[in-house]
Amino acid sequence: MHGSGGGLDIVKEREQLYRLMISQLFYDGYQSVAVSLANIVKAQPACPPSDKLQRIVRQGLEADDVMKEQLALRADTVAPGSGIDLEFETDVSALSPEVAQYETCYVTAHKGPCRVAKFHDSGMLIATGSEDTSIKILDVERMLSKSSGLDPRVSSDGNDENHPVIRTLYDHNDEITTLDFHPQTAVICSGSLDHAVKFFDYSKPSVKKSFKSIQEAYPVKAVAFHPSGDFLLVGTEHPTVRLYDTNTFQCYVASNPADQHTGPITDCKYSPNANMYITCSEDGSIKVWDGVSNKCTNTFTSAHDGAEVCSVQLSRNNKYILSSGMDSLVKLWELSTARCLIAYTGAGTSGKQEHRSTACFNHTEDYVLFPDERTKSLCVWDSRNAERQKLLSLGHNLTVRCIQHSPTGPSFISTSDDFRARFWYRKASTD
Repeated sequence: MHGSGGGLDIVKEREQLYRLMISQLFYDGYQSVAVSLANIVKAQPACPPSDKLQRIVRQGLEADDVMKEQLALRADTVAPGSGIDLEFETDVSALSPEVAQYETCYVTAHKGPCRVAKFHDSGMLIATGSEDTSIKILDVERMLSKSSGLDPRVSSDGNDENHPVIRTLYDHNDEITTLDFHPQTAVICSGSLDHAVKFFDYSKPSVKKSFKSIQEAYPVKAVAFHPSGDFLLVGTEHPTVRLYDTNTFQCYVASNPADQHTGPITDCKYSPNANMYITCSEDGSIKVWDGVSNKCTNTFTSAHDGAEVCSVQLSRNNKYILSSGMDSLVKLWELSTARCLIAYTGAGTSGKQEHRSTACFNHTEDYVLFPDERTKSLCVWDSRNAERQKLLSLGHNLTVRCIQHSPTGPSFISTSDDFRARFWYRKASTD
């Protein structure tokens, strides 16, 4: 017997159930229903988008099937987990909503061209950086509340306590080129053309300046935290990749100079398990590095037929690299064989790009997203067969420089030279 604790356990279980329901509704795009339920049950703290409930239900149903002795029959047809894996799937239908169904939920404007955006790993925060030297941090749930018209937290004196821009940070003297959130603490790292890498603590509302800064010898183009947060990769207009210890701020470079790029570095990313990182450069190559020894293990030379490589991203299972180049192509590379498996074509109908832009997967890796420079619309492909999906007009007036999809739900952010960052979300269909 539990005694009086049993009732408390049931209350706790129910509270947990409601939180899972809210997270699942956000994940599936039913944000107005999720916000309503969150308000009714007074869910505190806020519930991030998550498909945990769906996974629990799936496990429960599978356990049920075991009892019915049907698991043996079903073993080959259990749906694979989210993420692209071409070894085990060729004809998989997308689990996630089409990107063409997303709508703008919120727009924020900088005082200059908006060049970069980055999602927090939780999917709950987004940072944007601009040529105006400012960094804004946006709260995803507040943007969703604003767009749904359900915005209850306005203080009695009329001040909006629920403004989506929770911080505006200023401490650079030139354009912000790159951003990354620390994976464990409320810290964001930024890089700028002013040669500086800066660390901001965004947990303190009144603090606008950085608490730590690294002075580089060249303009900074890319930063990426190690998944532990203990190290930081920095790419600059110099070809040598730098690795900093974020506790001592000691700098390391690979021991073999011949391993390095021959042109400015444009992007860098760690694998989720930190056993490797990848870099790309204006020299047209992509490099794969051992995350422990810091040695280059592979180089894809002339990855985009000699054109500059603008962005790289690893798939969740570390098997593939998604790259974009100034040739307006997006490519999927198999890491183990260094082969290009798929080229996603049709974005640059007018020839080569003039400005760098980024490509990314959506949260389930069912789709690949990349902006078309000339039409300012979003090109979307099925990641597995490169089939073109419906175009989405991005509503920007000038070149779109960065597309970042949420790692956890059906949303993305687009940034443009028109000074604006637009937050997009798949709203539940009303028909």
